[in-house]
Amino acid sequence: MMISVIGGGYVGLVSSVCFAELGHSVNLVEIDEEKTEAINAAIPCMHEKGLEELLLKYVGTRLKARSDYSCVAETDISFLCVGTPSSGDGSPDLTMIESACRMIGTSLDGRVGRHTIVVKSTVPPGTTENRLVPLVMGSSNKMLSEMGFAVNPEFLREGLAIQDFLMPDRIVIGSSDKAAGDAVEAAYRGLDLPIIRTTMATAEMIKYASNAFLAAKISFSNEIGNICKRLGIDAYDVLRCVGMDHRIGPHFLNAGVGFGGSCFPKDVAALISLAEGLGESTSMLRAIMDVNERQPFKIIELLEQRAGDLMGKRIAVLGLAFKNDTDDIRDSRSIPVIRELKRRGALVAAYDPQAIRNMRKVINGIDYCNSAAEALRMADACLVMTEWPEFGELDDEFDLMSSRIIIEGRRVLCCDDSEGICW
Repeated sequence: MMISVIGGGYVGLVSSVCFAELGHSVNLVEIDEEKTEAINAAIPCMHEKGLEELLLKYVGTRLKARSDYSCVAETDISFLCVGTPSSGDGSPDLTMIESACRMIGTSLDGRVGRHTIVVKSTVPPGTTENRLVPLVMGSSNKMLSEMGFAVNPEFLREGLAIQDFLMPDRIVIGSSDKAAGDAVEAAYRGLDLPIIRTTMATAEMIKYASNAFLAAKISFSNEIGNICKRLGIDAYDVLRCVGMDHRIGPHFLNAGVGFGGSCFPKDVAALISLAEGLGESTSMLRAIMDVNERQPFKIIELLEQRAGDLMGKRIAVLGLAFKNDTDDIRDSRSIPVIRELKRRGALVAAYDPQAIRNMRKVINGIDYCNSAAEALRMADACLVMTEWPEFGELDDEFDLMSSRIIIEGRRVLCCDDSEGICW
């Protein structure tokens, strides 16, 4: 197939290389010319396992990046992968996806033959049918019979996105008609897995419900972990056993400093905004967010219990990305922790294998280090915020500290004298 992918960010770039891997020819539309040039040079704009290898494999053959929409008319199907960030009230900002729809419609004006437009971006139920379809049709001057529309939500974990694209649990396709759904299904031909066909609004809701439930498991785990900590019980022993119940499952039952990233905080906030706009109560969804906002400060409380007044003390913070195997710092739990450390007068020395460049744009006035050992040297305490595998190999490096106070926000260390936020 000839495929257009609109948006060269995280989802768009991963989708582009994976569609190329499935044998399709892909035109990636990214209006940022600097990013477009980087992609065409096979330089990834983010850290993601396997991404650079696939870029090198397909750029210039099956994959080309463009900074304009003229190539859309040459393709059979377009996947919209632009951002829908949170507005001030928690509702998604649809400015970028609405603009993209107008541009797609304009580019298709005069094109002969049917074209299918697929929304991968996360949008509230009803958005594609009620807002995006009219925008495309209004700018394309085409008949509805000449167009197909579908919603195909992504379920990609950062750090494992390529694996998740090529070996997902399921593919969800909500479509305006059977032909549109068939076109989306054809794009995934070669993958042997369950395909769920449904309405566009249902597909949109599946994405929100999935992320909200996963966020709920994390906040639940953290509350259980906080209780266990008070009782002197290892929360991981408890949650490991709880997860063996087939009705619950083991995934996302990890107590720690909470969730971050580009999806969970944004999507739960959007679901709250949607529900309250309909007059529905959101007490459970709000509780998920409340627990997550409070959780990072638990590690500060524990630090003060161990180290006393933080004024003038050097605190090593290991891990800046919201999780390992990514350089994404969006809603990273390290951000509120570092800001609170600074507010209390601590001197922060921070290290992350990939995320320092991004964190520099958000927080200044701290010592960014080139290695964990450099951050630990003469530190009065250490907070481990991200479960990078290299942190699990640290041991003698902690001897560089002035005092060996080591507190984990994520369980990753192998040394005997660390203490966890929830264990």
